Amino acid sequence: MLLTEVQSLDIISVNIWQILISLINLLLLFLIIKKFLFKPVQNMLAKRKASIDADYEEAAEMKKAAAESEKAWNMKLEGAQAASDAIIDEAKRSAKHRSDEIIAAANDKAAGIIRRAENDAELEKKKAQATIRDEIIDVSTMLTEKMLSREINEEDHRELISSFIDGIGEDDGHDS
Repeated sequence: MLLTEVQSLDIISVNIWQILISLINLLLLFLIIKKFLFKPVQNMLAKRKASIDADYEEAAEMKKAAAESEKAWNMKLEGAQAASDAIIDEAKRSAKHRSDEIIAAANDKAAGIIRRAENDAELEKKKAQATIRDEIIDVSTMLTEKMLSREINEEDHRELISSFIDGIGEDDGHDS
C-alpha cells in the first residue's frame, strides 16, 4: 500500500522546473504576441475608432447643415407666404378700387340718363301743353265765332284767348 501511495504522490507531485519552463514559455508567448500582434491590433482598433469618430463628426455636420438648410427654407417659406399675402392684399385693394370706380361710373351714367329722361319728359310736357293750348285756342275761336255769329278778327281773338289760357296755365303751375 505504501508503494501505491508513493506512486500516487508522483502523479500529484509538483515539478518546479516544469512550472518555471511553462511560465517562461507563457511569458515569451506573451511578449511575442505583444510585439507582433498587440500593436497592429491596437493600430487597427485606433483606425477603426478614428473612422467611427469621423463618421460621427460627418453625421453631426450633416445634421447641422440640414438644420441650417431647414431654417433657411422655413425663412424662405415665410417670406414667400408674406409676399403672397401682400400680393393678395394688393389684388383685393385693386379689385375694391376698380369696383368702386365701376359703381361710380354706373351711378354717374344712371344719373345722366335720369336727368335726360326728366328733361325729355319736361320738354314733352311743354310740347303737349303748347299743343293743347293751340287746340283749345282753335276750338275756342270756332266756338266763339259761332256763338257770336259775327266776324271778329281772328288774330285779336287768338291773342285774347292765349293770354287767358296763359293765365290759367300759370295758376296751374303755381298749384303744382
